[in-house]
Amino acid sequence: MSIWWSLHLRREAASVPLARRFLLGTMETAGVDPDISFDLSVALSEACANAVEHGGDRSGLAEHGDRGTGRPPADSGQYRVTAYLDGEKCRIEVADSGPGFPARRALRPAAHTEHAEHIERAQQSEHVEKTQHPESVGAQPTFAPYIPCVAESGRGLDLIEQLADHVHFGNRPGRGAVVSFDKVLKWREGALLMV
Repeated sequence: MSIWWSLHLRREAASVPLARRFLLGTMETAGVDPDISFDLSVALSEACANAVEHGGDRSGLAEHGDRGTGRPPADSGQYRVTAYLDGEKCRIEVADSGPGFPARRALRPAAHTEHAEHIERAQQSEHVEKTQHPESVGAQPTFAPYIPCVAESGRGLDLIEQLADHVHFGNRPGRGAVVSFDKVLKWREGALLMV
């Protein structure tokens, strides 16, 4: 037995918890281990939030949308979530109609630069502290350094990579971005879909 479903959702913030609850309900009914369900629901929430924020062109609504109503074209106001659970894994795909993903390489230098600048600022503030208060020389700094995982955008994509077993970020030429990921399932005893 397997379970498959697809949701076509509006690009609105309220759609994110709706998709997450739908997935959690499906996995609970099927008997998926709660820890696996949680990981997949967080990954799905991040993918949906990305589609809501970046998944369509909201500029030029009157030009491309319904004439004079200010509504976007039908496809840019929606995104699709598809999930497939079988005895071994859960595969989820989130597809939107936005501009797609930039090259990932373009994101990495900004993250390294931001991280290096933060470390330098932290070291300078520690030096100032030691200069102004010589009694603190040799003492551990009293701050916990902030280490960003990536540049300002892209954190959710990194989180998806950490929570899922396999992840693919791709573009559909002229039709938007696709985030697909899967995870091997663990089951509660007596689960409906257990292999």
